[in-house]
Amino acid sequence: MADKTAQTIYMDADPGTVMDVIADIGSYPDWVGEYKETEVLEVDDEGYPRTARLLLDAAVLRDTMVLSYTWPADHMSVTWSLVSSSLLKALDGAYRLSPKGSGTDVTYELAVDLAIPMIGLLKRKAERRLIDTALKDLKKRVEAE
Repeated sequence: MADKTAQTIYMDADPGTVMDVIADIGSYPDWVGEYKETEVLEVDDEGYPRTARLLLDAAVLRDTMVLSYTWPADHMSVTWSLVSSSLLKALDGAYRLSPKGSGTDVTYELAVDLAIPMIGLLKRKAERRLIDTALKDLKKRVEAE
């Protein structure tokens, strides 16, 4: 598996509100600049996305990915992994929520393995940028709810 990059940010919202925004994959194009289209392909018994197709357009990367999601019963985390992609060999990620005072610490973990060769330092820098942007976009969306 590829090296994992992680970052944590505090959000002024309860974990349930944060998870509701994360689980609404269909709305990602409204608030995540890199996702141009999303489609939930399958949901679990509770209505959470099990698989989804996402069209990523992030400057140097343009790809359509299908991701598989796992939602633990406590709804304090979600993990995902790559089902298919033309540019990626692997993509494993997670959001992990931890109540903190009246808000929530949100940790985003990401491990990406590209199908094309890339220097490790550049790949980790790109991962950190993606994580930083994703967390800031999520915080903005959650705190506007």
